[in-house]
Amino acid sequence: MSSRKILILNGHPGQTSLSKSLCAAYQAAAEASGHHVRCHDISQMQFDMDYGQSGYKNPKPLEPDLAAFLEDLEWAEHVVMAAPLWWGAVPAKLKAVFDRALLPGRAFDTRNVNFMGLPAPMLTGKTARVLLTSDTPSLWLRLFYGNAVKKFISRQILGFVGIKPTRFTTFAPATDAPQAKVGTWLRTASGLGAKAA
Repeated sequence: MSSRKILILNGHPGQTSLSKSLCAAYQAAAEASGHHVRCHDISQMQFDMDYGQSGYKNPKPLEPDLAAFLEDLEWAEHVVMAAPLWWGAVPAKLKAVFDRALLPGRAFDTRNVNFMGLPAPMLTGKTARVLLTSDTPSLWLRLFYGNAVKKFISRQILGFVGIKPTRFTTFAPATDAPQAKVGTWLRTASGLGAKAA
């Protein structure tokens, strides 16, 4: 298998988390298999989370951490994101990364629209894997909530800018999971990393 360029984004704002451990397991296995990995951790990223009222015609300049993230997103062939499910969506700081960094001219082209008026995606040719931690079991997430968070991430964020397909691996219930279960989950992340899947 040829090596791939992989961007890993830990989307948990805490200094320590299961998401961070999953990212570390994925990274170690991916690098051991010869893949090229760049990592970002939102708990370490410093930027203004509020896009404000500047609009796309006069956007706020990207802070260094966001500029580096966007450059690595453009560089990557495969994007891996780990995030917890909080109140049916992702943490606010993770959403803010996309609010601030996915801008016209870099992520999508408003001058080139399709028949429905949607701008052309500019980050095509990339795939994604989301490592989702949750206290809601996968079956309930699908039956009661229609997999809303998965649609939101895969269609309205990543798919909108051309990153697809997005595949999900869900780890649940995550709070107070026994160490044996966590160990199994970390091995799952390692297996995905080894295959750059």
